[in-house]
Amino acid sequence: MLTEKAKDAPATSPASHGAPASTDDLVAYFQGEYVALRDANVSIMTHAFMYGTAVFEGIRAYWNADQGVLYGLKLREHMERIRRNAGMLLMTDLPPVDELVRIVFETIRRNHFEEDAYVRPCFYLSGKSIGVRLHGLPHELTVLAVPFGNYVDTEKGIRIMTSSWRRNADDALPARGKIVGGYVNMAFQKSEAELNGFDEALVLTPDGHASEASAANMFVVRDGVLLTPPVNDDILEGVTRRAILELATTFGIPVESRSIDRSEIYVADEMFLCGTGVQLSPVIELDHRPIAGGAIGPITRQLHEAYFAAIRGNDKRFMHWLTPIPTR
Repeated sequence: MLTEKAKDAPATSPASHGAPASTDDLVAYFQGEYVALRDANVSIMTHAFMYGTAVFEGIRAYWNADQGVLYGLKLREHMERIRRNAGMLLMTDLPPVDELVRIVFETIRRNHFEEDAYVRPCFYLSGKSIGVRLHGLPHELTVLAVPFGNYVDTEKGIRIMTSSWRRNADDALPARGKIVGGYVNMAFQKSEAELNGFDEALVLTPDGHASEASAANMFVVRDGVLLTPPVNDDILEGVTRRAILELATTFGIPVESRSIDRSEIYVADEMFLCGTGVQLSPVIELDHRPIAGGAIGPITRQLHEAYFAAIRGNDKRFMHWLTPIPTR
């Protein structure tokens, strides 16, 4: 179980100010302590390793060189979600959200990043026993943080294809849960797309509606209305998705949440993906069919510019998204 050792841990760390010598020198939170990443290891008997019984979050921290500030993006929202999702795997006695936010904050702080970073908290079933189940097993929390740039090209637009692999249904493996084992489904989709020369995959629900990308939520624009699939179309209830909805409301862009057919995207005016990894990435082609003539549409561009201004602390209206993190 999660211990309380970290509360009194010293502020020193193996990482010196500036870039670490290697990834191994970065600081991670593991079994209640802050340790060098090289020492954050689990046994091959660990239940989560053998069966994928873990939940995780992806969080970004953005460096603003002009301000000399590193901003953690929506730390609290991510910790609220991982706590809910861990409960889906029957994990109990979880730390309160405030404590989880503190641990993530401290892990980032100890790495002294002066560049963009990616943070991955994970609750995992840590028992060492053979047998598929969720109940009666101990769990642990780990948090790692690494330097991280763009996952895909967020400026020029990306090309995607409809995957032959469907999204796992909620009554089979809930996509809203960010369950580690479920990401094998996404890996099939992502590899199929990239091996066929595309950047990403459009994934359909079992009944044929557009769900999301391999690991990102999706929006399309038709006749000035921003459309996004509902949560019951087997999507992740994305933190970035909620941020986009907030931006749309701020700028008076009409939004509708409803099921979207694959062919409806072919005739859409605009499309983009959003998520921690892809951030906000315009889509200019689906299945060899250009969207908006292969250009980035005006609503996508407006939201793209607004989002990147907000996450780097350059728009004071959205400072509530951000947590300043000391780098020294």
